[in-house]
Amino acid sequence: MNAHAAVTTLNQPVVQVSNLTRSFGRGPNILDGLDLNIQAGEFVALLGRSGSGKSTLLRTLAGLDEAPVGTLTVPAERAVVFQEPRLIPWKRVWANVVLGLRMANARERAVAALTEVGLGHRLEAWPLTLSGGEAQRAALARALVREPKLLLLDEPFAALDALTRLKTQSLVASLWRTHRPAVLLVTHDVDEALLLADRVMVLDQGRIGFDLHVNLERPRRHSHPAFSSLRSRLLRELGVEDEAIDAPLDELAVGWNASARTKAPAGSGPKPDDTAWAVPANALARS
Repeated sequence: MNAHAAVTTLNQPVVQVSNLTRSFGRGPNILDGLDLNIQAGEFVALLGRSGSGKSTLLRTLAGLDEAPVGTLTVPAERAVVFQEPRLIPWKRVWANVVLGLRMANARERAVAALTEVGLGHRLEAWPLTLSGGEAQRAALARALVREPKLLLLDEPFAALDALTRLKTQSLVASLWRTHRPAVLLVTHDVDEALLLADRVMVLDQGRIGFDLHVNLERPRRHSHPAFSSLRSRLLRELGVEDEAIDAPLDELAVGWNASARTKAPAGSGPKPDDTAWAVPANALARS
């Protein structure tokens, strides 16, 4: 049974997850009674150790995996950007952006989206001629053109070089401010999470073990003393010691929750293979 449902009440969070459990085969639970709410326009970052179930949660929210146990409410208008751009090499860049869309003005929509990410001059290019940063910007345009209420980002900057990564992070922040979708960013990078997100959560033992509301003005700077303190706290939650001196946490963030620590650790079961061409949810099925 598919537990996905469309959001019908404007006052509800865009994403509501209650008691979600996921496992593969006879392995232990990867997600174990997980609860999560994401408000409209909220930028949430999800941290966790490798194998903790971050991508499993994202794929479930995207509709790429079923949610057989628990309840899951997500908007129909959602899009996914993965670590790899996953552009189809035999289609022009503009055609990749509108893959799966059925509308008369598809090219115009592609032009607008690509222009917004700085690729208006690469409409007719083949994907293999793009740089890594350009390809990932094309993937962002592919998500943007669908005007999603929920944007799911699965480590979209991980394969980029340091400079391109910073520029692409800034682009994502700009696009979010303009379009205001709810965002769930899966990342291993604590600094990245603090630079971009309103809330930073740590997935631990199949549940949200730590939920931090970041109270820092934007744009954020690594040099801010509060940034260093929050970074240290998150690193400790991930099992990494840091020498930075903490400021009082209640001055920097509110609403954190560390109550989900009582269950025995869930093991890391096998993960399903990624889809060959992962695009915004269900696009290939419609094409």
